[in-house]
Amino acid sequence: MIYPTAKAWRDAPHKRVLFYGMSGLGKTHVSNMLRAGGEWFHYSIDYRIGTRYMGELIADNAKRHAMQVPFLRELLLTDSIYIGSNITFDNLAPVSTYLGKPGDPARGGLPMETYSHRQEEFRSAEIAALRDTAHFITRSGALYGYPHFICDTGGSICEWVDGNDPNDPLLTELASHCLLVRLEGDEAHTAELIRRFDRAPKPMAYQPEFLEAAWAEYLAEKGCDGGDVDPDSFIRWTYARALAHRAPRYAAMAPWGVSVHADEMAAVHDAASFEALIATAIERRAAQV
Repeated sequence: MIYPTAKAWRDAPHKRVLFYGMSGLGKTHVSNMLRAGGEWFHYSIDYRIGTRYMGELIADNAKRHAMQVPFLRELLLTDSIYIGSNITFDNLAPVSTYLGKPGDPARGGLPMETYSHRQEEFRSAEIAALRDTAHFITRSGALYGYPHFICDTGGSICEWVDGNDPNDPLLTELASHCLLVRLEGDEAHTAELIRRFDRAPKPMAYQPEFLEAAWAEYLAEKGCDGGDVDPDSFIRWTYARALAHRAPRYAAMAPWGVSVHADEMAAVHDAASFEALIATAIERRAAQV
């Protein structure tokens, strides 16, 4: 770790942290709070994906739909209107809307071929955005004068790395620049995340092998083909399985940094309490070694 001891962390003039864990455990909330304090640069992986790596794809998809409306088609062809996505740290809906859901087109679904292609576009974009972390560490200090840096990752980071591989290239790169901090939930948190998702299902990214297996199992269980699938039904059915699939992958990443419980992170109210929590996490890790 770049901060091997709590003292090294406390004394560091430039603190660099990367959050990872299930979506909904507080990564973005704490990142926003630290940014608001004025000394932490907040690098949002999802924002970078949506603006740098998938911005054109998202805009073109919106234009494709607009071209189906005669009134909008004429305005687009004459460059009379502009269509773009309004992505912010707090509104990443254009990314998830582009990813979509597989199933019956009449119910808002995508053919599995199209859906899988967009999943691959997202995977490539997320890996590229993660690899940009070092660039933004340098940029945040040299350009904006921020002394500290936090990388706020998406929930799917664990799908593209292997924590059990001591030479995993992406984890090696990230750990050389940041202290990796896992936000760890428990069964109650998982149940609440599932309850929230069931109420308002949202598109998400899946490891290709997991998606292929889940799709085949769902079709067999429901006795239908892909064109008959209710998109929301499928992603609801898949969500709890996806969390269970990701849990050991997050756990395998833990030795690359430190872990804090979501309830501990929820008690953080300013930069000082955050820095104290990370120092405690480093001390706790040292005691376990």
